Amino acid sequence: MAEKQEQPQASQNGEKAENAENAENAENAEEAEKPQELEELPPFEIVTGERLPAFFFKFQFKNVEYSSGRNKTFLCYIIEIQGKESKTLRGYLEDEHAAAHAEDAFFNTILPTCESGLRYNVTWYVSSSPCVGCAEQITKALKKNKNLKLSIVVGRLFMWEEPDIQAALKKLKAAGCKMRIMKPQDFEYVWKNFVEQEEGEEPKAFTPWEDIQENFLYYEEKLAEVLH
Repeated sequence: MAEKQEQPQASQNGEKAENAENAENAENAEEAEKPQELEELPPFEIVTGERLPAFFFKFQFKNVEYSSGRNKTFLCYIIEIQGKESKTLRGYLEDEHAAAHAEDAFFNTILPTCESGLRYNVTWYVSSSPCVGCAEQITKALKKNKNLKLSIVVGRLFMWEEPDIQAALKKLKAAGCKMRIMKPQDFEYVWKNFVEQEEGEEPKAFTPWEDIQENFLYYEEKLAEVLH
């Protein structure tokens, strides 16, 4: 009599393993088809205040030739309003995750209108010179408001080699904007008037970084070449 043959146990185990793997793959496929939640980005905002942190000043305003990592604009402003009752406003702006750059935001949030009966003398101390878009907005504001005078003092020149940047800065000059490079004394002025100091301690003196004078002369020469 022939004996009944049984299926090898190893074969049965192999089928079970294969079935389990197929079920896991199907589950993963279903999971992949589910819509993934998008990571929420920080809201668009313009950061404003009276004084900026010392760390940001030392890094963002440093007048180095190659501005790697310095992808923000810090703008310190003084607004002198002359009329029956003269007053002075001051503060700073930085563009953080912002749809608008700091220069553009100044005219949208800080000085959206210029009253016809008043005169406005505005001075900016900016970490770098304006891009093409911001230069165009500043030019429009100056042409629109004849009672507005603007002086821009910049730590560095932004992409000054580019022809469109050069053309935009020339248009700014033609519109009446005065622009110059920050001298070591200007950096000290910003440090004293726009940078946070430790509470309860004596204000720390400004410490110039290496090559501050040399870099100032370098950018001063380049700006003169652009605006000639």
